[in-house]
Amino acid sequence: MEPAVSAYLDQHRDRFLDELMELLRIPSVSADPAFLPAMKQASEFVRDQFAKLGMKTEIVPTAGHPIVTAEWLGRPGAKTVLVYGHYDVQPPDPLNLWTTPPFEPTLREGKLFARGSSDDKGQFFTHVKSVEAWLKATGSLPVNVKFVIEGEEEVGSVHLDQFLEERKSQLASDVAVISDTAQYAPGMPAITYGLRGIIACEVILRGPKKDLHSGVFGGSVANPVNALCQLVGQLHDDQGRVQIPGFYDDVTPLTAAERQQFAALPFDEPAYLKELGSPAAWGETGYTTLERRWARPTCDVNGMYGGYTGVGPKTIVPAQATAKITCRLVPKQDPQKITAALEQFLRSRCSSGVTLEFQTFHGAGAFLLSPTSPYIAAARAAIREGFGAEPVLIREGGSIPVVNAFQQVLGVDTLLLGWGQNTDNLHSPDEHFTVDDFHRGIRASTALWSELAKLA
Repeated sequence: MEPAVSAYLDQHRDRFLDELMELLRIPSVSADPAFLPAMKQASEFVRDQFAKLGMKTEIVPTAGHPIVTAEWLGRPGAKTVLVYGHYDVQPPDPLNLWTTPPFEPTLREGKLFARGSSDDKGQFFTHVKSVEAWLKATGSLPVNVKFVIEGEEEVGSVHLDQFLEERKSQLASDVAVISDTAQYAPGMPAITYGLRGIIACEVILRGPKKDLHSGVFGGSVANPVNALCQLVGQLHDDQGRVQIPGFYDDVTPLTAAERQQFAALPFDEPAYLKELGSPAAWGETGYTTLERRWARPTCDVNGMYGGYTGVGPKTIVPAQATAKITCRLVPKQDPQKITAALEQFLRSRCSSGVTLEFQTFHGAGAFLLSPTSPYIAAARAAIREGFGAEPVLIREGGSIPVVNAFQQVLGVDTLLLGWGQNTDNLHSPDEHFTVDDFHRGIRASTALWSELAKLA
């Protein structure tokens, strides 16, 4: 790293934190229309951060919340990096479980407590500050950079795909960078090279046109709740394998090297189960807990309801029953193919005494970046400089649809470089971000630009 850039980081360390706290004071809750003024304020704050650096910046209106873009393209022939983040946050409820108010950033024991501190304001802000350090200290960057900071990630990024399609040429890049994941553990920074995809659906079984007296009519017509239980009970065998025909046909198996790499990570399964409050691990036979969490496909019933659920008994045959189902997908599994197979599986086993309605929601494919990618090598070197530790390579069991969109729409792969911790209480009361990780993230981001430049 350039000595002048490193010195700039040291000189402005406190101001960087103060400016993050200013952003965190803005209650940019995208899910609640009551916070519309705050959403506008947050987008303007982000825009102004770029404008102060002389970057070309814009607030792009959408049918929902605006997207902030910025770019610096002063290095012809060098790599171009697209940085994504989101300025919207989850609702802070329940407020009574916060030690200090969610939009009054507070420092305690080396951690910054506020809604959005780790997800994702604190993390994307590290890249804004690293760009500032290069531009202010040297007048330029080693690479070209483009930023897309949206305001709808916490409500499904409803308008992002349309924006990417419309701005495809403007956003053309060599690689994308997102910091919205986590380190493996304190002192163990990580590069997330794989994400699972997802499909989501709802199944509704309807029987009689209204709830019936179970004494008078029970046993003469099908009970939709019973029928639904029978259906979902067939989704897995006693080895934890999903029974949908063709479900595993396109699954890319873990390599021996990946399995060894996962096995080498420090993982205390009893402590993990204690933290979750689960009596025992469960899942597909033949795989470890980390492998099942990160790299094997799943099918889960997220909720079931039907009939009477109030206090005391009510003797009825319910009119209908509903189940919400999601499948987490791994590389090569096609969301549309799996959705169709799930629907066919349910319909083929459905009782003749009920009718089945199948509704689909969102879906996204899985993501996998080769561990031998030169972009990962560059990120490794940058993280070593920023964190003073060798990063581990991990996968993540969740889904980040924008990563799939970048791949499908823009044709670019993504470096997932998380500076936070899984224990940062994301989406929960007392969300926080370790202050040292914030500054380490800035330094790693600063080094990343020069490491990526070496690939040009």
